[in-house]
Amino acid sequence: MAENNLGSVFIVDDEQHIRSAIEQLLELENYDVRSFSSAKDLLANIDSKCPDVIISDINMPVMDGHQLMANVFKIDRELPIILLTGFGDISMAVNAIKNGAYDFIEKPFNNEHLIDRVKRAIDKRALTLENRALKKQLVAHASPGPRILGNSPVIVKMRNILDSIMDAPADIMLNGETGTGKELVARYLHDHSIRKDHNFVALNCGAIPENIIESELFGAESGAFTGADKRRIGKFEYANGGTIFLDEIESTPMSLQVKLLRVLEDRQVVRLGSNHSIPLDIRVIAATKIDLLALCEQGEFRHDLYFRLNLVDVNIPPLRERKEDIPLLFLHFARIASTRYSRELIPLSQQNRAILLSNDWLGNVRELRNLAERYVLLGEDAAFETHQDNSTTLHSNMVLSERVGFFEKTLIQDALHTTNGCIKDTMEMLSLPRKTLYDKMKKYGLQRKETE
Repeated sequence: MAENNLGSVFIVDDEQHIRSAIEQLLELENYDVRSFSSAKDLLANIDSKCPDVIISDINMPVMDGHQLMANVFKIDRELPIILLTGFGDISMAVNAIKNGAYDFIEKPFNNEHLIDRVKRAIDKRALTLENRALKKQLVAHASPGPRILGNSPVIVKMRNILDSIMDAPADIMLNGETGTGKELVARYLHDHSIRKDHNFVALNCGAIPENIIESELFGAESGAFTGADKRRIGKFEYANGGTIFLDEIESTPMSLQVKLLRVLEDRQVVRLGSNHSIPLDIRVIAATKIDLLALCEQGEFRHDLYFRLNLVDVNIPPLRERKEDIPLLFLHFARIASTRYSRELIPLSQQNRAILLSNDWLGNVRELRNLAERYVLLGEDAAFETHQDNSTTLHSNMVLSERVGFFEKTLIQDALHTTNGCIKDTMEMLSLPRKTLYDKMKKYGLQRKETE
């Protein structure tokens, strides 16, 4: 569908002049339209591109409108279908509606009436798709395992990428600065995937001495080397059926990289001191905080290993690029700390709230979490003492209008959260008329129920 079109419409009618008339009518109204001479032709195209609404004649050879509707509903039960007939009667109309038709229009039809029905059907379709997306988010937030919090565009984009590759049999490279949550993202991918019932194994490649990292990864038979007094199961074998997370992959010794490449390509591992290959059904997620390609150019990382690991590349945004998520994240971490330490959670002052938003957060989410824990344990004044000097540099890279808009959005977000999405209470808290509040919510893309 073109960017400026109002929606997509599929038309099917065995009479060419009817198809052309409807197609021209809707194209003039700025709809994206495709027409078909038979129901089978339409069904052959609906799998690859699902329209917003279907307009179908009832009386057609081979497959009529009722049969088409039944087949379409096997693909999507909530897809609006408008049926046309030149032989309409009340019983046929009632039967069509009972079977799930969105509407029923007799030929010859009134152009204005048809346009109105299409518009209403597309509005209904948009609401259906929005509800599906919200339900999917709620399922992800409510299900066991880690959650990726935030509503900023960069984090929503990242979450959509993760959801699209959740069960894909491909290795993944995570790129992110220290403290952005690379292991959290890896666990999110594992715990919400079809591999969730198997092991998730995390290994920091930079924290293991070079002389034992090979046995840690691949395992070793008894007597394979001095000190190997019993068989050792390696991380790859232990993670079989699940996920292995290789953090700081850039720290892998060059001598090990060629062996790691062989395991990734062959999907089998051989313990040290053994000749027996162990098949692997495993997903590998690697993570790095530096530019691996630049490291390859310097001869410190193998190009072939880089390209083998980099089948799917996911960039984790630093906290400074998603500042609108900071209040939500801070509250989340503070609530966890409050429960853990059995301390009361005191509301944050506006002054310190501004400090939260002005900080560059070089330590990213990890630094924010630490501050939230200090806030709960030590109190607001002590926790924010070290951040006071940053308050004068509030959004120095933003012009005044951007700063005002940012804080306005944040205040409305907080009010919606505090009132649990109650518009009336939010109006009173912010002293805003209803229309003004709705206009600002629309401007900033805010919903009544802000998720945590």
